[in-house]
Amino acid sequence: MDLRALRCFLAVAEEGHFGRAAARLHLAQPPLSRRIRDLEADLGCRLFDRIPTGARLTPAGEVLLVEARDLLERAERARERVRGAGAGRVLVVGVAAGAGLDVGPAPLAALRRSRPGLRVRLREAPVTDPSAGLRERRVDVALTRLPFDAAGLTIRPLGVEQVVAAVPAGDPLAARERLHVGELAGRPRFRLPPGTDARWRAYWLAAEDDSPGPVVASVEECLHSVVWEGAVGLLPAGASVRHARSGVAFVPVDGHPPSRIVAARPADCTDPLVDALVEALAEALAAVSRDARA
Repeated sequence: MDLRALRCFLAVAEEGHFGRAAARLHLAQPPLSRRIRDLEADLGCRLFDRIPTGARLTPAGEVLLVEARDLLERAERARERVRGAGAGRVLVVGVAAGAGLDVGPAPLAALRRSRPGLRVRLREAPVTDPSAGLRERRVDVALTRLPFDAAGLTIRPLGVEQVVAAVPAGDPLAARERLHVGELAGRPRFRLPPGTDARWRAYWLAAEDDSPGPVVASVEECLHSVVWEGAVGLLPAGASVRHARSGVAFVPVDGHPPSRIVAARPADCTDPLVDALVEALAEALAAVSRDARA
């Protein structure tokens, strides 16, 4: 499939409107529509239904949306690797559930100064992937959180982070300074999809696996479920800063173990540059922890 056609498809799928997608791509709408029609002809199925507000994905379009994102991401990674072979090394760091984002740019800047030509790119993983792309070899290092199945990976502990409950702002629990995780029992929880790592699902759900509630695949969907559906659930404490918004209250939680932040890489990785990157991240997070205690 033509990557340009896939980028057009992705823009229409995300905007839900051909006109807005065309503006985003700096294209006139007729050529955009032609590319979508050509893609549909190539695949032999319709990808969008026209609706009064714009365009809606068909079931076939929903399938292609997942595949298109994957293909475009792989193409971009291949482009960076090829460019990096001539211009310097590119290391990709996968980040799961906001792990390690408090380190700031200083350690990576220092690493680049000592290794001219090095580039470091962050890739945010969906909350359904605790390996942050490591299992598919999309990233060189993962900043992630335990617990999850870490077989075949080398794990470097970096620190811990408390968890908070995300609850509707109008909920009586929202006015509390702290709450016990048991107080969330019986409420609809936002849940991770079946097939997500079992240990990861159990930790973040902190309830029976058949608890009612919406299935989510991103932090944004977690927060939308709180606002729109009255669901509750656990998130890392940093979410109260990074994702603060009206309609959602974040309350510190007792009775649940803290989230353990780690750096992960394949057990068979012997790249000294990856070693140096992990060490820089570990030192930076240790410094953040010391400053927080001071």
